[in-house]
Amino acid sequence: MNDDRIVHVVIAGGGTAGWMAAAAIARIMGRMVRVTLIESDAIGTVGVGESTIPPLVTYNRLLGIDEAAFMRATQATFKLGILFKGWKDPESSYFHSFGLTGKDHWAAGFQHFWLEARRRGHPQSYDDYCLELRAALDGRFAHLPEDPLNYAYQLDATRYGQFLRGMAETDGATRVEGRIAQVELDGESGDIAALMLESGARIEGDLFIDCTGFRALLIEQALHAGFDDWSHWLPCDAAIAVQTQSVGPPVPYTRAMAHDAGWQWRIPLQHRAGNGIVYCSRYLDHERARDRLMGNIEGARLSEPNMLRFGTGARRRQWHRNCVAIGLSGGFMEPLESTSIHLIQRAILRLLRLFPTQGGISERDRAEFNDQQSIDMVQIRDFLILHYKVTDRRDSAFWRYCAAMPIPDTLEQKIGLFRDTGRVFRRNEELFAENSWVQVMMGQGLLPRAWHPVAGKLRDDELDRMLGSMRERMKRTVSGLPAHADYVDRYCRS
Repeated sequence: MNDDRIVHVVIAGGGTAGWMAAAAIARIMGRMVRVTLIESDAIGTVGVGESTIPPLVTYNRLLGIDEAAFMRATQATFKLGILFKGWKDPESSYFHSFGLTGKDHWAAGFQHFWLEARRRGHPQSYDDYCLELRAALDGRFAHLPEDPLNYAYQLDATRYGQFLRGMAETDGATRVEGRIAQVELDGESGDIAALMLESGARIEGDLFIDCTGFRALLIEQALHAGFDDWSHWLPCDAAIAVQTQSVGPPVPYTRAMAHDAGWQWRIPLQHRAGNGIVYCSRYLDHERARDRLMGNIEGARLSEPNMLRFGTGARRRQWHRNCVAIGLSGGFMEPLESTSIHLIQRAILRLLRLFPTQGGISERDRAEFNDQQSIDMVQIRDFLILHYKVTDRRDSAFWRYCAAMPIPDTLEQKIGLFRDTGRVFRRNEELFAENSWVQVMMGQGLLPRAWHPVAGKLRDDELDRMLGSMRERMKRTVSGLPAHADYVDRYCRS
């Protein structure tokens, strides 16, 4: 590797992860580095990640992407959250929205005041105090100049990769077609020296980014970075995806519908819908999973069902020697809370902040990157486990396993704290803030036994007036929003 500074970044693999990395590095680093991306048309991409979360809005803005143009190119719709069906029990539903619910007091979150009001006979649902939730279920959306909605996108992940490829190549990135046949290591340092292609071409580099998906060709097969398996906590290990025609106007939310061995998704785009089933192969075989998916889709099928096997977990070192794993090569969280693309962008932005200086790769930078990546993934892991663990479902062997399984101490503390006191704390800028935990825990059936005493100091009339004004303001705002489909048509329809 170059002793002085990183001058050539080589990205192994394309798809969403590879082109997100190429576009960001080429645009931000400009003439400071050369970017080469190697991919083969013969190797398909996973294509998951069609449902996203709000940080992608910020990521696109950082790269100077015009939102309307991006949405046209990816046939995207807006997303305000996820509708969960059948998770608490087979007949239940709840909504995990973006944004906030109610208005917090500095000493206690809004849930404490709602719980106190509920004790006094207050009939309104917790859902009635979240703007994004009410707008989503009413099928409305707009960019608001004041108190804007927190939103993300539902998009065609393959088209997003193509859109970013155009950006990256405009900014100087070079694409090389070909399969990687061998990873050549430096005999003295143990770093990656070059990638040998089946064509015989040899691509040298200073910093290598592994976007080869589950194969983890560089980070694991060549450098043996290690992997922590979390499948005992997140037992789903397979998915089948299929695209269908749209049967109605796209709604501004994703559906996650639980079944007896996992769950199913439905994601509405402008031009089609994305559908898939996620399941644990110990409790449901491939043929029955496929039949179940095909029996629960809307609209004519546009693609053949695509099966994906996976193991949930994280690479122990996602930056090892002169190689950084981004995307599925660094680990995989099942798609339940739409974190796949988010973890890609977090790794890219983190790499850019820790990009090697003139002195070359710093061991402390590597350690900091790995520590921050690990914290991100552990916190997301715990949030996903919550959906399976806190449930009243005992109607199948899968759900009985989930209810009985031991969970990480970090999650046990979070659940116990909320159950006993109604409190939730966000640590280390974790992705899912207090409102997300409250919505999911209460949606899954966990209600606190007690709450902050500050909520009890309001008289009945004061509490009613406070809650009533919140509801009225929200009702006015939602009623003034256009239909989501109409807004998408005006804003970014091709």
